[in-house]
Amino acid sequence: MSKNITNIKKEVPVKAEPHSFFQEMEERMQELERHFGSLLQRDWVKPMHLEFPEWTRRGMLELKTPKVDIIERDNDILVRAEIAGVKKEDLDVSLTETAITIKGSTSGEIKEQKDDYFRSETMKGEFSRTLSLPAKVDGSKAESTYQDGMLEVIVPKLEKARRHKVTVK
Repeated sequence: MSKNITNIKKEVPVKAEPHSFFQEMEERMQELERHFGSLLQRDWVKPMHLEFPEWTRRGMLELKTPKVDIIERDNDILVRAEIAGVKKEDLDVSLTETAITIKGSTSGEIKEQKDDYFRSETMKGEFSRTLSLPAKVDGSKAESTYQDGMLEVIVPKLEKARRHKVTVK
């Protein structure tokens, strides 16, 4: 049985510009950006003009976690810490058999006076860093020096490191 179909309507797609949707979205995004930009220029968005203190821009108080190198040698361990700007009397170094703790603090004051203008800022900063040591040490025999912002601590090991030759196959 065959059917005779005579009334078939052919749907012809409407020819549309392929980029019209994306162009419209781009225009809307640009308009949104313009409105947002004009809002940010108004003072009501940021009613008070806040600035960081001058000393933060100059980096005068930059107490971050100090950079530390731990070097294991045959008989001892050398710990080097970069701690610029901290006075020797403001350092606290302590040891256990397996760890070293380095603490420090600093403070300062900036005073500026120009004609009728006077500004005074005080600042303080502290840090503390505890690091595991690669071997057990005898903290009672530790020696340390601090010069030009570099702290060096030499701690003898409780047991001498035993090196073994490993054959690579």
